[in-house]
Amino acid sequence: MEPKLLIFSPSALLHILLILTLFTSPFQLGVLAASSGLLFDFYAASCPTAEAMVKNTLRSASTDDPTIPAKLLRLLFHDCMVEGCDGSVLLEGNETERSDPANASLGGFSVVESAKGLLELFCPETVSCADILALAARDAVEFAGGPSIQIPTGRRDGRVSSVSNVRPNIVDTSFTMDEMLELFSSKGLSLEDLVTLSGAHTIGSAHCSSFSDRFQEDSKGNLTPIDASLDRIYANELIKQCPAGVDKSITVNNDPETSLLFDNQYYRNLISHKGLFQSDSVLFSDGRTKAKVEEFSDSQYMFFEKWTESFLKLSSVGVKTGDEGEVRTSCRAING
Repeated sequence: MEPKLLIFSPSALLHILLILTLFTSPFQLGVLAASSGLLFDFYAASCPTAEAMVKNTLRSASTDDPTIPAKLLRLLFHDCMVEGCDGSVLLEGNETERSDPANASLGGFSVVESAKGLLELFCPETVSCADILALAARDAVEFAGGPSIQIPTGRRDGRVSSVSNVRPNIVDTSFTMDEMLELFSSKGLSLEDLVTLSGAHTIGSAHCSSFSDRFQEDSKGNLTPIDASLDRIYANELIKQCPAGVDKSITVNNDPETSLLFDNQYYRNLISHKGLFQSDSVLFSDGRTKAKVEEFSDSQYMFFEKWTESFLKLSSVGVKTGDEGEVRTSCRAING
C-alpha cells in the first residue's frame, strides 16, 4: 500500500508549529514557519535590528501615551480581518479601509509610520509595513503586561484597500455569537480563538455609540438599561459617563477595573455581567463559550498560553509572502 500524502491547512500548520516550539531548535522552527510563508528571524541578515527598532519606537510612544498599546492591537485586528495581515489598513485615501469611521478613529498609525521612517534610513525597502504593524501589536501586549511572543515575519504589503470591504469583515459590537463565529471561521479562526482574542478588550476604550444599543432613551431624554445581561450598577455608571446627547468623541474604558493592564480581568468582568459590548456579554451567556470564560477568569496563565497561540494565528491570517504584494517605502501609499 502506498503511503498517503498528508495535506494540512495553514491554520493546522500553525497549530502544529506552536506545539513543536517546546521541542524544536530555532533552525527547525524556521523551517516549520516557512510552511505558512513566514520565517522566524526573517530579517536576520537583511535588517538584524528591525524588531528592536520597532520595539524602541513603540516604547517611546507608549511612554508619552499609555493608550497606544490598545490602539495598535486593535489596528492589527482591523488589518488582518480585512484583506489579511497586509498593512492595507494603513493606506490613506478617500475610499481606503482607513477612511472608514471604524478605522479613522483607531489611532496608532503614527507609531507604525515612525518605525517605518526609521527602518527606511537603516534598511531601505526591506521591512514591510505589515510586519511593522504585527510586531508593534505583539510588543504592545508585552508592554501592557501581557506575554512576550515570538512571531514569524516576512509579510508583504498589499496593494488593495477598499472601504467597502471593512464592515463585512469586522465584528460589530452588537453581533450574536453565531455572527461572530461565522466571521472568525471564515478567517480560519476557531471558537476558542474567538474567546481568547476577545480578551484584547482587557485594554483600550470605546466610544459611547458602540454600546448605545444596550440603553433606551425615554420621553424626558433619560437613558435606561434595556439589556438584562448588564449589571445594573455598572449600567448606571455607563449612563453617567455617556448620557443622552453626549459628545461623540467621549470614550469609556473597555475594562472598568484595569484598563491599561493586559490581564485576565476582562473575563472576570464578563462573569460579573460587566462586559461593555453585547458581543462581550454573549461569551458568558452562551453555553459554547461559558466554560472557557470561566477557565480564563480563574487562570491568567491559561489565558496567556492560549493568547500566544491565537495571536500567532491572527497575525498570520491571509498573509502575502514571496512575490505577492510589495514592500512599501511609505506605509501611507503604495509604491509609485
